[in-house]
Amino acid sequence: MRLRNKKWAQPWLEEHADLVINQQKATDLKGDWHSVFPVNQPIQIEIGTGKGQFIIGMAQKYPEINFIGMEIQEAAVAVAGRKADEFPEELPNLKFIYGDGAGVDTYFEQGEVSKIFLNFSDPWPKTRHESRRLTYKSFLEGYKAILPEGGELEFKTDNRGLFEYSLYSFNQFGISFVPDGISLNLHDDEEKMIDNVETEYEHKFSEQGFPIYKFVGKFN
Repeated sequence: MRLRNKKWAQPWLEEHADLVINQQKATDLKGDWHSVFPVNQPIQIEIGTGKGQFIIGMAQKYPEINFIGMEIQEAAVAVAGRKADEFPEELPNLKFIYGDGAGVDTYFEQGEVSKIFLNFSDPWPKTRHESRRLTYKSFLEGYKAILPEGGELEFKTDNRGLFEYSLYSFNQFGISFVPDGISLNLHDDEEKMIDNVETEYEHKFSEQGFPIYKFVGKFN
Protein backbone atom coordinates (compact mmCIF):
# COMPACT_ATOMS: atom_id res chain seq x y z
CA MET A 1 0.00 0.00 0.00
CA ARG A 2 1.37 3.39 -1.03
CA LEU A 3 1.52 6.06 1.66
CA ARG A 4 0.46 9.63 1.06
CA ASN A 5 3.26 12.05 0.33
CA LYS A 6 4.71 13.76 3.39
CA LYS A 7 6.06 17.28 2.97
CA TRP A 8 8.66 16.74 5.67
CA ALA A 9 10.04 13.54 4.12
CA GLN A 10 12.48 14.90 1.54
CA PRO A 11 14.21 17.47 3.79
CA TRP A 12 14.36 14.92 6.62
CA LEU A 13 15.98 12.36 4.35
CA GLU A 14 18.54 14.91 3.18
CA GLU A 15 19.42 15.71 6.80
CA HIS A 16 19.77 12.02 7.71
CA ALA A 17 21.64 10.72 4.68
CA ASP A 18 23.93 8.70 6.95
CA LEU A 19 20.95 6.65 8.19
CA VAL A 20 18.83 6.50 5.03
CA ILE A 21 21.23 6.04 2.11
CA ASN A 22 20.09 7.13 -1.32
CA GLN A 23 20.22 4.91 -4.38
CA GLN A 24 23.36 6.45 -5.90
CA LYS A 25 25.40 6.19 -2.71
CA ALA A 26 24.10 2.67 -2.12
CA THR A 27 25.36 1.67 -5.55
CA ASP A 28 28.77 3.18 -4.76
CA LEU A 29 28.92 1.17 -1.52
CA LYS A 30 28.75 -2.18 -3.32
CA GLY A 31 31.36 -4.43 -1.73
CA ASP A 32 32.07 -1.93 1.04
CA TRP A 33 28.97 -1.96 3.24
CA HIS A 34 30.99 -2.85 6.32
CA SER A 35 32.31 0.74 6.22
CA VAL A 36 28.93 2.26 7.19
CA PHE A 37 28.62 0.20 10.37
CA PRO A 38 30.77 0.59 13.50
CA VAL A 39 31.25 -3.20 13.73
CA ASN A 40 32.01 -5.54 10.83
CA GLN A 41 29.47 -8.34 11.25
CA PRO A 42 27.00 -10.27 9.05
CA ILE A 43 24.53 -8.21 7.04
CA GLN A 44 20.87 -9.11 6.59
CA ILE A 45 18.41 -7.11 4.49
CA GLU A 46 14.66 -6.64 4.28
CA ILE A 47 13.29 -5.79 0.85
CA GLY A 48 10.20 -3.61 1.12
CA THR A 49 10.70 -2.49 4.70
CA GLY A 50 7.59 -0.27 4.82
CA LYS A 51 7.31 1.74 8.03
CA GLY A 52 10.19 -0.20 9.58
CA GLN A 53 8.63 -2.09 12.49
CA PHE A 54 10.21 -5.42 11.55
CA ILE A 55 13.73 -4.24 10.72
CA ILE A 56 13.89 -2.01 13.81
CA GLY A 57 12.74 -4.93 15.96
CA MET A 58 15.36 -7.19 14.42
CA ALA A 59 18.15 -4.65 14.94
CA GLN A 60 17.16 -4.34 18.59
CA LYS A 61 16.88 -8.11 19.12
CA TYR A 62 20.10 -9.07 17.30
CA PRO A 63 22.85 -6.49 17.92
CA GLU A 64 25.41 -9.00 16.59
CA ILE A 65 23.96 -8.58 13.08
CA ASN A 66 23.91 -5.51 10.82
CA PHE A 67 20.55 -4.82 9.18
CA ILE A 68 19.54 -2.85 6.10
CA GLY A 69 15.94 -2.04 5.23
CA MET A 70 15.26 -1.33 1.55
CA GLU A 71 12.24 0.72 0.51
CA ILE A 72 11.23 2.40 -2.74
CA GLN A 73 8.55 4.72 -1.32
CA GLU A 74 9.89 8.05 -0.08
CA ALA A 75 7.17 8.53 2.55
CA ALA A 76 7.55 4.98 3.91
CA VAL A 77 11.35 5.04 4.18
CA ALA A 78 11.21 8.47 5.82
CA VAL A 79 8.73 7.19 8.41
CA ALA A 80 10.90 4.12 9.04
CA GLY A 81 14.07 6.18 9.30
CA ARG A 82 12.57 8.70 11.69
CA LYS A 83 11.14 5.89 13.81
CA ALA A 84 14.62 4.34 14.05
CA ASP A 85 16.24 7.72 14.74
CA GLU A 86 13.80 8.40 17.59
CA PHE A 87 13.93 4.86 18.99
CA PRO A 88 14.63 4.81 22.75
CA GLU A 89 17.74 2.68 22.23
CA GLU A 90 20.61 3.44 19.88
CA LEU A 91 20.66 1.13 16.86
CA PRO A 92 24.16 1.41 15.35
CA ASN A 93 23.54 -1.84 13.45
CA LEU A 94 20.71 -0.43 11.32
CA LYS A 95 20.68 1.45 8.00
CA PHE A 96 18.13 1.99 5.24
CA ILE A 97 18.34 2.23 1.47
CA TYR A 98 15.92 4.50 -0.36
CA GLY A 99 15.98 2.64 -3.64
CA ASP A 100 14.54 -0.06 -5.87
CA GLY A 101 14.72 -3.64 -4.58
CA ALA A 102 14.50 -5.02 -8.12
CA GLY A 103 18.23 -4.52 -8.62
CA VAL A 104 19.71 -5.74 -5.33
CA ASP A 105 22.80 -6.97 -7.14
CA THR A 106 23.59 -3.36 -8.07
CA TYR A 107 24.04 -2.62 -4.35
CA PHE A 108 25.70 -5.77 -3.00
CA GLU A 109 28.39 -8.19 -4.08
CA GLN A 110 28.09 -11.98 -3.99
CA GLY A 111 28.13 -13.11 -0.36
CA GLU A 112 27.93 -9.59 1.06
CA VAL A 113 24.45 -10.32 2.44
CA SER A 114 23.84 -13.43 4.55
CA LYS A 115 20.02 -13.42 4.63
CA ILE A 116 17.08 -11.75 2.88
CA PHE A 117 13.64 -11.05 4.34
CA LEU A 118 10.52 -10.54 2.23
CA ASN A 119 7.58 -9.50 4.40
CA PHE A 120 4.01 -9.00 3.18
CA SER A 121 5.02 -8.06 -0.34
CA ASP A 122 2.42 -6.77 -2.80
CA PRO A 123 0.72 -9.94 -4.16
CA TRP A 124 0.12 -8.52 -7.66
CA PRO A 125 -2.74 -11.03 -8.12
CA LYS A 126 -3.34 -10.50 -11.85
CA THR A 127 -1.50 -12.96 -14.09
CA ARG A 128 -0.17 -10.20 -16.33
CA HIS A 129 1.61 -8.72 -13.30
CA GLU A 130 3.37 -11.96 -12.34
CA SER A 131 6.82 -10.53 -13.11
CA ARG A 132 6.30 -7.81 -10.46
CA ARG A 133 5.98 -10.30 -7.60
CA LEU A 134 9.09 -10.26 -5.42
CA THR A 135 9.19 -14.06 -5.57
CA TYR A 136 9.24 -14.15 -9.39
CA LYS A 137 12.26 -15.85 -10.96
CA SER A 138 14.00 -12.62 -12.03
CA PHE A 139 13.93 -11.35 -8.45
CA LEU A 140 15.18 -14.71 -7.18
CA GLU A 141 18.12 -14.46 -9.57
CA GLY A 142 19.01 -11.11 -8.00
CA TYR A 143 18.80 -12.53 -4.48
CA LYS A 144 21.01 -15.47 -5.41
CA ALA A 145 23.57 -13.06 -6.85
CA ILE A 146 24.18 -11.39 -3.46
CA LEU A 147 23.88 -14.35 -1.09
CA PRO A 148 26.59 -16.89 -0.28
CA GLU A 149 26.03 -20.53 -1.15
CA GLY A 150 23.40 -21.75 1.26
CA GLY A 151 22.23 -18.20 1.98
CA GLU A 152 18.74 -17.95 3.43
CA LEU A 153 15.52 -16.34 2.24
CA GLU A 154 12.68 -15.78 4.71
CA PHE A 155 9.23 -14.95 3.37
CA LYS A 156 6.02 -14.06 5.23
CA THR A 157 2.60 -13.17 3.87
CA ASP A 158 -1.08 -13.24 4.72
CA ASN A 159 -1.98 -13.93 1.08
CA ARG A 160 -2.60 -17.63 0.42
CA GLY A 161 -2.46 -17.22 -3.35
CA LEU A 162 0.91 -15.48 -3.23
CA PHE A 163 2.22 -18.07 -0.79
CA GLU A 164 1.25 -20.97 -3.05
CA TYR A 165 2.69 -19.22 -6.09
CA SER A 166 5.92 -18.49 -4.20
CA LEU A 167 6.36 -22.09 -3.05
CA TYR A 168 6.12 -23.18 -6.67
CA SER A 169 8.52 -20.43 -7.78
CA PHE A 170 11.03 -21.37 -5.05
CA ASN A 171 10.86 -25.03 -6.02
CA GLN A 172 11.34 -24.29 -9.72
CA PHE A 173 14.36 -22.15 -8.90
CA GLY A 174 15.96 -24.84 -6.76
CA ILE A 175 15.47 -23.22 -3.36
CA SER A 176 15.08 -25.84 -0.65
CA PHE A 177 13.17 -25.20 2.53
CA VAL A 178 14.98 -25.70 5.81
CA PRO A 179 13.65 -28.38 8.21
CA ASP A 180 10.30 -27.22 9.56
CA GLY A 181 10.65 -24.15 7.32
CA ILE A 182 7.04 -23.90 6.17
CA SER A 183 4.24 -22.54 8.36
CA LEU A 184 0.61 -22.39 7.30
CA ASN A 185 -0.47 -20.59 10.45
CA LEU A 186 2.60 -19.11 12.10
CA HIS A 187 0.86 -17.52 15.05
CA ASP A 188 -0.60 -20.85 16.15
CA ASP A 189 2.90 -22.27 16.62
CA GLU A 190 4.07 -21.20 20.08
CA GLU A 191 7.62 -22.44 19.53
CA LYS A 192 8.09 -20.48 16.30
CA MET A 193 6.53 -17.37 17.82
CA ILE A 194 9.23 -17.19 20.51
CA ASP A 195 11.69 -15.53 18.12
CA ASN A 196 9.16 -14.01 15.73
CA VAL A 197 9.40 -10.27 15.07
CA GLU A 198 6.18 -8.85 13.66
CA THR A 199 5.66 -6.38 10.85
CA GLU A 200 2.88 -3.78 10.92
CA TYR A 201 0.78 -5.82 8.49
CA GLU A 202 1.43 -9.05 10.35
CA HIS A 203 0.15 -7.59 13.60
CA LYS A 204 -2.91 -6.13 11.88
CA PHE A 205 -3.90 -9.29 10.00
CA SER A 206 -3.18 -11.72 12.82
CA GLU A 207 -5.29 -9.59 15.18
CA GLN A 208 -8.12 -9.97 12.67
CA GLY A 209 -7.73 -13.75 12.72
CA PHE A 210 -6.06 -14.24 9.35
CA PRO A 211 -3.42 -17.00 9.15
CA ILE A 212 0.18 -15.89 8.56
CA TYR A 213 2.18 -18.02 6.12
CA LYS A 214 5.95 -18.33 6.40
CA PHE A 215 8.71 -19.94 4.38
CA VAL A 216 12.42 -20.22 5.19
CA GLY A 217 14.66 -21.69 2.51
CA LYS A 218 18.22 -21.86 1.24
CA PHE A 219 19.74 -21.18 -2.16
CA ASN A 220 21.65 -24.25 -3.27
